[in-house]
Amino acid sequence: MTAVTGAVIHATAERAALGAYLQAQRDSVLAILDGLDEAAWRTSVVPSGWTPLSLVEHLGHAERFWAQVVLAGEMSPLPWASEQEHREVDDVVAFYRDQCVRTDVIVAGLELDGRPPGVFRPDLPTPAHDVRDVVLHLVEETARHAGHLDIARELLDGRTGLGPH
Repeated sequence: MTAVTGAVIHATAERAALGAYLQAQRDSVLAILDGLDEAAWRTSVVPSGWTPLSLVEHLGHAERFWAQVVLAGEMSPLPWASEQEHREVDDVVAFYRDQCVRTDVIVAGLELDGRPPGVFRPDLPTPAHDVRDVVLHLVEETARHAGHLDIARELLDGRTGLGPH
């Protein structure tokens, strides 16, 4: 095996691992909330006031911002007209799933070491130097909030041990 072949295999393996970890966290988010009733989706159990529904929407916005703005340099319109508009659970979940698919498509077209258009924005909440940093940030962000949702679910209806195993 040549050095170039080894580098390509390593890059492919790294890309697959990053994608698998990100998808596992996304799957955890949705599995933790599976079967939650409508009222619980809209109930806050923390002083800050977030609800499971608002946290899933937040994760959709995170995927949208990091992939579309930072990696692609453009952003698709939101599926709703205003921030104040009432959102149905199914619409928010569909938004989150759609943003995840868009992220995957964008990342697939970029090199992990690449420096896409929005990486050097001064307003980034987390430093990112390349595509890899953005994907790692999404893994971290999604995992953090999956943990929040896991605790919220236990407080809402006592269910524990949820999510993929």
